[in-house]
Amino acid sequence: MSLRYIALPTDRVRALQAGAVDDYGLMPERRVSDGDGMPCRHCLKNIEAGSGYLIVAFRPFPALQPYAETGPIFLHAEECKRAEEGDVLPQMFRETPDYILRGYDHDDRIVYGSGAVVRTEMIGDYAGELLRQPEIAYVHMRSARNNCYQCRIERVHTDL
Repeated sequence: MSLRYIALPTDRVRALQAGAVDDYGLMPERRVSDGDGMPCRHCLKNIEAGSGYLIVAFRPFPALQPYAETGPIFLHAEECKRAEEGDVLPQMFRETPDYILRGYDHDDRIVYGSGAVVRTEMIGDYAGELLRQPEIAYVHMRSARNNCYQCRIERVHTDL
């Protein structure tokens, strides 16, 4: 099965970079990176030392509902190019030993029993295993230490 790793949509990120409120209705917090562990969820690259970044509350779901977790993420303060969707785990994520993967259904609810802390080198295998289950529409990859949203993983649909 082919997968695709999906960064945040550019229109949503550009709005935040331009001063729109986050998912808690707050203005993004602006900081300067020390170069240590500030992953931008749009370009899927670490924010370099000395570069400005935003801390925002982000809810990766289309609507409020009991399973719609909201948490902090980092973004470049200035415009950056969105990471291309692809089937290879972005380099930024290979620097951490493990992540939480969790499957969600077509109604954006957690599929119980799908969540696990997964070694980084096994992410593609486990995500593929989850996405072979018809009730799982997509997978979230989250920090295993802080539960912060990293990216979305979907199956590649082919028209045959």
